[in-house]
Amino acid sequence: MTLAPLIELNDGNRIPQLGLGTWPLDDEQVAAAVVHAVEAGYRHIDTAVKYGNERGVGNGIRASGVDRSELFITTKLDGEFQGHDRAVAGLEGSLKRLGLDYVDLLLIHWPLPGRHQYISTWQTFERLQAEGKVRSIGVSNFKPAHLERLMAETDVVPAVNQIQLSPAITRTAEREFHAGHGIVTESYSPLGGSGAGLLSAPVLSQLAEKHGKTPGQLVLRWHIQNGLVTIPKTASPERMAENLDVFDFALDPQDLAELSVLDEGPGAGNDSDKTGH
Repeated sequence: MTLAPLIELNDGNRIPQLGLGTWPLDDEQVAAAVVHAVEAGYRHIDTAVKYGNERGVGNGIRASGVDRSELFITTKLDGEFQGHDRAVAGLEGSLKRLGLDYVDLLLIHWPLPGRHQYISTWQTFERLQAEGKVRSIGVSNFKPAHLERLMAETDVVPAVNQIQLSPAITRTAEREFHAGHGIVTESYSPLGGSGAGLLSAPVLSQLAEKHGKTPGQLVLRWHIQNGLVTIPKTASPERMAENLDVFDFALDPQDLAELSVLDEGPGAGNDSDKTGH
């Protein structure tokens, strides 16, 4: 069984570098997926209120037979729970659905900057962390400008920023900002999302053949070598095992240079000043 390496967060906790993404699996699908993932060696499961599958994730955790302390569970609160103490009820609902006493990582799902509520929401997150209901706190889809304001007006630097990121959407400036402030970058849609465009790129086929791996494994290895935490989604036990099998080879400098042609530029991907929920 392969276990992903652990990356230390700025609060001293540690997060497995590769986990299971669960959107858009429903409760029944995700419960089975969590059991298969744990059997394969996954110890990091990512969900969110908006995914509507927290209850299934909890069922999968209990059915897996692995002690809760061995797992790293992330959930996210969306805009419904932004503003002052709304996050308190949001977290209580998540814990009830998950059947857990705490989550390892709680994220603000989107900044929604036009609402001007992420600062007060973060202050509530700080309190929830101090009370032990969450081990670590972080954000998702935040730009450097959002993070700068957050850090200027609150006390705790986010442990993680989970953002859309792949060899096509590299977010280089964002990653440099995170590194400079001790924030771990976590990639969602790491394989390029639901479309097959990224994985069908000829350069990936060529490098996959060179290393005896699949295009998807090449992409996940790119995330690993860039020091990113990544959460590919799949319900397939075979694909889970494949996704976890990326720690026995390395991309050389020439490989990384060749993969750089996939970069669509700084404007690629979603814009969290304009979208979110």
